[in-house]
Amino acid sequence: MLTYITKKHAYTICYCVCFLFFLTPVFAGDPVYPAAMIPDSLKKNAHVVKRMEEVVVKINDPRDVRVTTHFVITVLDAEGEKYARVIESYDKLKDLRSIKGTLYDALGLPIKKLKQSDIQDMSGVGSESLMTDDRYKQHAFYYNVYPHTVEYEVEVRYNHSFYLPYWVPQEDESFAVQQSKLVVTAPKDYVVRYRNFNYKGEPAVTDDGGDKTYTWEVKNMAAQSDEPFAPRWYKRTTTVLLAPAAFEMQQYKGSMNTWEEFGRFAYILNQGRDQLPDGVKQTVHQLTDGLSREEKIAKLYKYLQEHTRYISIQLGIGGWQTFDANYVASKGYGDCKALSNYMCALLKEAGVKASCVLVYAGDNAKDVTEAGFPSTRFNHVIVCAPGTKDSTWLECTSSFYPVGYLGGFTADRPVLFVDETGSKLVHTPVYTMEQNQQIRHISATIAETGDMTLKADTRYTGLQQDDLHARINMLTKEKILERLRQAGYFSSYDVNGYECKQLKESLPAIDEHLEIAAHNYATVTGKRMFLEPNLLTKTGRRVTADTARKSDIYLADAFRDIDTVKITIPEGYTPEALPQPVALQSIFGNYASKVSVEGNVITYMRSIEHKGGSYPASAFPELEKFYNGMYKADRARIVLVKK
Repeated sequence: MLTYITKKHAYTICYCVCFLFFLTPVFAGDPVYPAAMIPDSLKKNAHVVKRMEEVVVKINDPRDVRVTTHFVITVLDAEGEKYARVIESYDKLKDLRSIKGTLYDALGLPIKKLKQSDIQDMSGVGSESLMTDDRYKQHAFYYNVYPHTVEYEVEVRYNHSFYLPYWVPQEDESFAVQQSKLVVTAPKDYVVRYRNFNYKGEPAVTDDGGDKTYTWEVKNMAAQSDEPFAPRWYKRTTTVLLAPAAFEMQQYKGSMNTWEEFGRFAYILNQGRDQLPDGVKQTVHQLTDGLSREEKIAKLYKYLQEHTRYISIQLGIGGWQTFDANYVASKGYGDCKALSNYMCALLKEAGVKASCVLVYAGDNAKDVTEAGFPSTRFNHVIVCAPGTKDSTWLECTSSFYPVGYLGGFTADRPVLFVDETGSKLVHTPVYTMEQNQQIRHISATIAETGDMTLKADTRYTGLQQDDLHARINMLTKEKILERLRQAGYFSSYDVNGYECKQLKESLPAIDEHLEIAAHNYATVTGKRMFLEPNLLTKTGRRVTADTARKSDIYLADAFRDIDTVKITIPEGYTPEALPQPVALQSIFGNYASKVSVEGNVITYMRSIEHKGGSYPASAFPELEKFYNGMYKADRARIVLVKK
């Protein structure tokens, strides 16, 4: 009997033979990863699947730490392509030894090996950097047939133990993990400190007599849902932070069992670098002699802002050790460490005690530094001048911040106060709802065509003025107007006037005047006109959950918005339908809006008091109700009819 084999059948047989061949260890060389072997449970909602990973940290001694990372990732679609690459930094403290890589097709067959000539070697110098030894190497195969798999192995060496890598096997919500392992080996007498997040139990520990090995491992981690208002990612997924007890960095030794020990190291690292040249000393006394403590701080902070500018200088240990005060005085620039050290030196000469403070800065980075886990999770330096009642905080890289104000970049987070008599973890100021306000008054007129002109006068205070404050101090007026035209206030509009006035106090404020002509804002149909009385301050998002909420709720800052809007409507129109008053009360805040009409003037009042803080996942239905209630109320329409 003859059997006829079509092309389709032949391909199927070939596929099966190849598939079986690469599953048979007796014939296989290097391991391969057919995409068909990924469980469906890991493909759901995932753009990539990490097939395997092994991160090996070998601490030979405090001056020699080797880290080898071997991972295999299957890219399911174009959205996952950004994960299928290697980007690794290096500098005088970190040597990048090797990068190896292989690209596989959907069957797990090798397509291409990484060539060293394919690796890009890039400078890490940013636009504000004068000197830095930061560099990075990167590689990607740029293969756009899906699914495909990439395998990389990266080896680095640290010539210190000041900071150690951390392990986050699941890199994002759309990232599934089939298997990942962290292995840390150190001499038996070397204390490895760690902090687990979302890891069941403790690491497996083995002891061969000379070394002790710690092993963490996870398997079959499904992709997570994208959850709004969630805490930082490392708190939502399995994470292990590592830190040493004792460490060395170049010729310096220290320990970080406690924040006080870590602060002592930071103090010694920068000790004696606060000596000012005689000319600057004389200037300090000319500016401050006879003034109060608060006046001295204000005068010298203004002097710093007028005579220095921020430029990043990061060379080896210089990422943590400052250039001295004389350098800043002579050059007129410095990085955050150097400018803060210089500010402390100026204050010291004036008889005001002040210290440098280590902080992890960032508008959305309040929860990075773990209070119970001393480690090097800092990226910025500011200044604190302690007072008998209140401390004065200074952001020394800013040329326009008012004295005593930090802003959202460094406010409300744990920071390390570095002092010779006892460093400690403290908290930067928290700006309250009463301080973070937006109070807006709008006067608008609508023509019979539906076109509208409006004038809005707004006062922003505290954190509410941060973004605007940066714009008006860093951009030209033409650039500001360009951004206003692109802001999307209405579907079609012109900006006819704009002015700002800064009120430079310890709690800064900005008064803004805005004039807009909006085209066809109101919809005119026959004898009826439809319009939304909330003109400029609308809640921007609905909140929904496709699955049960898993992570806690994190709301960054408390704030208050109050809008008073008066809209003059054309003669002859009267209200046919008005929105009902809305009052929402929640653990997350309060919202109210109401509309009234007197003659041809509509008055719209809106207020929101929004709380910050952390809340349990179980409160998400209430958050959903609160936000969706505001979203709906903010878009309620008035119906006018012409008689």
